[in-house]
Amino acid sequence: MHPMLNIAVRAARNAGDLIQRSSNNIEKLTIDQKSRNDYASEVDRMAEQEIIKVIRAAFPDHAILAEESGHHRGNDYVWVIDPLDGTTNFLHGFPQYAVSIALKLKNKLEIGVIYDPVRDELFTAERGGGAMLNNRKIRVTKQASMRGALIGTGFPFKTMEHIEPYLGMFKAIAADTAGIRRAGAAALDMAYVACGRLDAFWEIGVKEWDVAAGVLLIQEAGGVATDFSFNDKYLQSGNIIVGNPRMHQLMYHAIAPHVTDKLK
Repeated sequence: MHPMLNIAVRAARNAGDLIQRSSNNIEKLTIDQKSRNDYASEVDRMAEQEIIKVIRAAFPDHAILAEESGHHRGNDYVWVIDPLDGTTNFLHGFPQYAVSIALKLKNKLEIGVIYDPVRDELFTAERGGGAMLNNRKIRVTKQASMRGALIGTGFPFKTMEHIEPYLGMFKAIAADTAGIRRAGAAALDMAYVACGRLDAFWEIGVKEWDVAAGVLLIQEAGGVATDFSFNDKYLQSGNIIVGNPRMHQLMYHAIAPHVTDKLK
């Protein structure tokens, strides 16, 4: 395993252990509302501190972009960290949340780790090295039509600005598929696309730390990721479509009529 991937795995497991130990005392946690429908707890901050501690011990010169503490200056390597993706789920005892860690070098994704501490599922990817789930190779599905497909999504719940175009997308996709799932943790949704549990996924307004690791997992598992304009600006725009190559194409064409100028 790549030395940097080893560090990411260690950091993710340490954070996951901390999160799970805290899951028995949720009612005692201090919870802050960062913005509308966006929450953070002391567990988010402690998990992030643990991840940064592990990374800093190994690579003190690397830069960090973390959800809770923001940007930490460094060299051309940038660690992108979501210490607890699915905080609202966690705070409600809903067992769908994960730790997400990615590493970029000059804006190219090199390492991706998503760890689900509830199920002890570790998703890993390194550029050119494929994608794994608990050390077993994973691939996206071979689903080739909307009919019978299972699609993941995330509701644009933090702002109502894009609710109408989103509902148009939802209707267009729901018409032919076997179902749409909204579980509330984008990192896990994307890991599920990479390992074939979902055929595709789309969301409006995600943050870089939500999807960076998942994008590399999907690409290394044979899938495709773009923004709503069929470009690779998803980390900047926050609008993303992922899936196996055929499903991605079908999703793009279903979504395109409902994409407003602000979503391009």
